[in-house]
Amino acid sequence: MRREDLDYLLSKILSEYPNLSDINFTVGHPPQAEVDGLLKPVLADLGIRHLMPYHTEQIALTLIGKNRHNLRNLIEHGSCDLSYTVPGKARFRVNVFFQRSNFSVVMRQLPARVPSIEDMNLPRVLKEVAREKNGIVFVTGATGSGKSTTLATILNEINHNFPVHVVTLEDPIEFVHSPIKATFNQRELGADFDTYANGLRAALRQAPKVILVGEMRDRETVEIGLNAAETGHLVLTTLHTMDAAHTVNRLIGMFELEEERLIRLRLAESVRWIISQRLLPRIGGGRVAAFEIMGNNVRVRDAIMHGEAEGKTFYDIMEQGRPFGWTTFDSYILELYKTSEITEETALAYASNRANVKRGIDAIKAARGERTSDIDGLQIDEDYSKRFVR
Repeated sequence: MRREDLDYLLSKILSEYPNLSDINFTVGHPPQAEVDGLLKPVLADLGIRHLMPYHTEQIALTLIGKNRHNLRNLIEHGSCDLSYTVPGKARFRVNVFFQRSNFSVVMRQLPARVPSIEDMNLPRVLKEVAREKNGIVFVTGATGSGKSTTLATILNEINHNFPVHVVTLEDPIEFVHSPIKATFNQRELGADFDTYANGLRAALRQAPKVILVGEMRDRETVEIGLNAAETGHLVLTTLHTMDAAHTVNRLIGMFELEEERLIRLRLAESVRWIISQRLLPRIGGGRVAAFEIMGNNVRVRDAIMHGEAEGKTFYDIMEQGRPFGWTTFDSYILELYKTSEITEETALAYASNRANVKRGIDAIKAARGERTSDIDGLQIDEDYSKRFVR
């Protein structure tokens, strides 16, 4: 298959669903577009009812092209990541992988321009993250929860306000930042450096003020990232963890037991923010992001150093830090429910503490004058005691 043929197919899919988030090519299924979290068949007019193995193989090899690094990853590890551009149409982050000895391809559409915090309606506290001068910031969540977009908005804020050198280490490059005030050097895994650890080590000799690391995948990368944060750099990175507590535990778990005290101390001093996010189905279609945001203060440092305790959990600390823009998932979800962006069922399904969220929903309903219970017809049985009087 030629690139021109693939671009034609992708352009037709984009014309069918301009707002798609992903394109999926899997053997035995039609080509599919993911829209608002649901897969929809596409290209029906071309008569492609079910993809055959040779279809996905041609698509995969056309996407990979002559990139030896990606071919090696695909053969040795079973998958590879890359970026792909349909000129004048869209950019994609692509994962090619094997399943049951066949090729499969998933392509995630990237925004045409770098979004701002205002564009994405993200919490205003993210502007404070962009003003940090050193330390490490973790943006966490499941795959596809919008971590890369959140990081892009923070870098965009830096780009508009600070004349600094920014080095990004990505797999692959997703958002291309045009220089405004900042100077960007964007490096792609495989094409420009071989491992995150080596790329990060080299970045320390490239005089950056801000370093973006696409993902903290192993102990070595975490250790070099902490070194960078401790030596005056601002490090922005991601982890596949669900909240602040799991993030701290995951990082500590990468080190040996005898190193625990030291790594706790280093994290307590270096971590500036932990921002976790989830995407929830929005009423009327689409999805909306929910956030958990924790900064750093004396209580946070104590919880990292000595572990969580009764009344001193990260959840408790974030709840009490709401005046500073901090929030738990549950508080953020309740605000989304209050503004009628999500349903009660969605709020409870994505809650961290369902009992807390249920009580919050009942309070919101009561303030609106709505019923908080399905139980009807309750009344006092005034004759109950009389029946038992002799």
